[in-house]
Amino acid sequence: MSKVFVIDQNKRPLDPIHSAQARQLLRNKKAAVFRQFPFTIILKESRLDSPISALRLKIDPGAKHTGIALVNGATGEVVFAAELKHRGFAIRNALTSRRQLRRGRRVRKTRYRKPRFLNRTRPPGWLAPSLHRVENIETWVKKLRQFAPITAISQELVRFDMQLMRNPHIQGSEYQQGTLQGFETREYLLEKWNRECAYCGIKDIPLQVEHI
Repeated sequence: MSKVFVIDQNKRPLDPIHSAQARQLLRNKKAAVFRQFPFTIILKESRLDSPISALRLKIDPGAKHTGIALVNGATGEVVFAAELKHRGFAIRNALTSRRQLRRGRRVRKTRYRKPRFLNRTRPPGWLAPSLHRVENIETWVKKLRQFAPITAISQELVRFDMQLMRNPHIQGSEYQQGTLQGFETREYLLEKWNRECAYCGIKDIPLQVEHI
């Protein structure tokens, strides 16, 4: 279970506490709710003896979701965990829908519209919709640093070598000698699908690479 973030009167992050302790502080009016998500309380009285532990922020990036966890560096306890859902695919679909609407408008007989192509230039620093997850992660890192004493950040970077997983001894030019070696693309596909249509299974006719 995630703990509750605590900041002092000067909005400096303190050690996160258990939700039961946070409820007690709120009930005794020694603290007030500062933010709903991530849930953060602000102390009304200074607590000079409050311990502050160094936390490490761990990030597991992904195309659709990114995992974030705050871990106590001394005990290994997970203080906070969350999953970010990126909007890259939603933005891409929205841009595709807008492009289709504008394309259809060109062939319809509508009232005259003044050209507006000059106001559609991309501003400096523009990123593709699929890369907005970088800014999303950066925003949440800055937000968590305001409410938690983060001293280190770790990010998981993984690369998969599928050929190495199949053949642990592969090296050098052997990477270029894959399943297509010695085949033309068309001949390879015919051999792969037993010279029959992958959709309807028909044989003994001139086949195409993709006929739909």
